[in-house]
Amino acid sequence: MEGDCLSCMKYLMFIFNFFIFLGGSFLLGVGVWVLVDPMGFREIVAANPVLFTGVYVILAMGSMLFLLGFLGCCGAIRENKCLLMFFFMLILFIFLAELAAAILAFLFREHLTREYFSRELKRHYQGHNNTDVLTSTWNAIMTTFDCCGVSGPEDFDESLFRLLSPTKMVPEACCQGNSFPGDVSMEQCVSGSMVFRHNKGCYSAVVDYFEMYIYTAGALAIVVLTIELFAMVFAMCLFRGIQ
Repeated sequence: MEGDCLSCMKYLMFIFNFFIFLGGSFLLGVGVWVLVDPMGFREIVAANPVLFTGVYVILAMGSMLFLLGFLGCCGAIRENKCLLMFFFMLILFIFLAELAAAILAFLFREHLTREYFSRELKRHYQGHNNTDVLTSTWNAIMTTFDCCGVSGPEDFDESLFRLLSPTKMVPEACCQGNSFPGDVSMEQCVSGSMVFRHNKGCYSAVVDYFEMYIYTAGALAIVVLTIELFAMVFAMCLFRGIQ
């Protein structure tokens, strides 16, 4: 009975890690394709620091999942104690890293306030500088969420952006360029016209957006942590069951 249970656990662990291996391979393939693509996509990504960083995040995640799946598959099917222990330690490291990230997010939650983001926007946002990560990130946020500033367009008053561009009240990212095709005057928008710009602050826009998915994200986090716990238990049971 114990042998049948061990055999079942071995093949379940192999199947589980095989899917992790496939997912890691897919992410690695996407990351490498973007970096070596001869059709110009690499230049598009390289022009945006946020996208460029995202490619390396995908490569790192893909590599980690690839290694994790490989160790789990080989350790389970070959009943190799060394690989199973390495797999267990890697899962444990990921689990502790996630736990540390959650604790740090709780401890530094005051840095996620509206006032903090407003202060950082005033000090560092430059408007059109695509080489500055903070500026590119804010441009992407304002364009994606159809918003302007943290609390509103007034956040650009007495800011670095106004010092660099004294003739502009708001950056182009605040303008409703896609809302009134052919009618919008970019000059009117950046000079302060409320008609042609987004007047809602990005803090409220982003919070409203993520409130829709907060329960899904929480459930997903619980599922991931549960899978990691079961993976560690399975690996250790298989490790101890191997003669």
